[in-house]
Amino acid sequence: MGNGVREGQVDFRRQDAEPVPSAHLPAEGNQEKKKVLNSLMSGALAGAVAKTAVAPLDRTKIMFQVSSKRFSAKEAYRLIYRTYLNEGFWSLWRGNSATMVRVVPYAAIQFCAHEEYKQLLGSYYGFQGKALTPFPRFIAGSLAGTTAAMLTYPLDMVRARMAVTPKEMYSNIVHVFIRISREEGLKTLYRGFTPTILGVIPYAGLSFFTYETLKKLHADHSGKSQPSPPERLLFGACAGLIGQSASYPLDVVRRRMQTAGVMGHTYSSILLTMQEIIREEGLIRGLYKGLSMNWVKGPIAVGISFTTFDLTQILLRKLQHSTNVER
Repeated sequence: MGNGVREGQVDFRRQDAEPVPSAHLPAEGNQEKKKVLNSLMSGALAGAVAKTAVAPLDRTKIMFQVSSKRFSAKEAYRLIYRTYLNEGFWSLWRGNSATMVRVVPYAAIQFCAHEEYKQLLGSYYGFQGKALTPFPRFIAGSLAGTTAAMLTYPLDMVRARMAVTPKEMYSNIVHVFIRISREEGLKTLYRGFTPTILGVIPYAGLSFFTYETLKKLHADHSGKSQPSPPERLLFGACAGLIGQSASYPLDVVRRRMQTAGVMGHTYSSILLTMQEIIREEGLIRGLYKGLSMNWVKGPIAVGISFTTFDLTQILLRKLQHSTNVER
């Protein structure tokens, strides 16, 4: 009898102890899901705010990129002013709805993917919980940009078409998809895909690398764990300046290939497109057309984007922490 009671007590204690590890796993899973969701939401907001802020400059840059007109700050101002007089103030944001449809998922995927790639590469190289070394830092940014570009490319194509055509040609985003599919074939939606990916690798890689490196240097020299919002804007501006300058010729080639169907050109490959641009317009004036505008637009957009992402992440973490404390 005595032995039976003791055995029953031992069994009871064992059964009571077993669920503890399994109960810990769902909590970790929920934390990971929240982290991914936070990154997606922060990235989406960052992309939307940044692109809307520079939409008129972006549209003007595309119009120069896809034409043979010579670029200058004076001509850019004239184009913006003529557009405002002829089509109204809000026409400066024409194509921004298509930009939002593309940028929101693109930025959400890019920033979220970057956080995940940083974690994966940190585990692989043994830097878990610490800042990555330069090469993995560049790889994480490149992989994040490539992932986002591959998943959202047709939307970028549609946005470029809407930016360079009059309202009468395409009434909305769906109309662009339908007309391109019917008149030029579905393959057209991926025209310019290769130069896009080739351009994204250095652009995203250098942008994230520069921003993360500047944040690390700031922490090492100032003793502060986090930079202030103006400092974040400055670091993001430097990241945008370096990233866009490195990949700009491929951006011009991409836009030419995307808009060939409506601009009366036929571009069959990256090299042939580059050759034609150089032959007709010259190396610098052709492949770097609008770069000076990008030096204004790019740093502003990237600075706003990185800053918005970081500050939204911090705010969401604080909200979740306060909710957990109340519980």
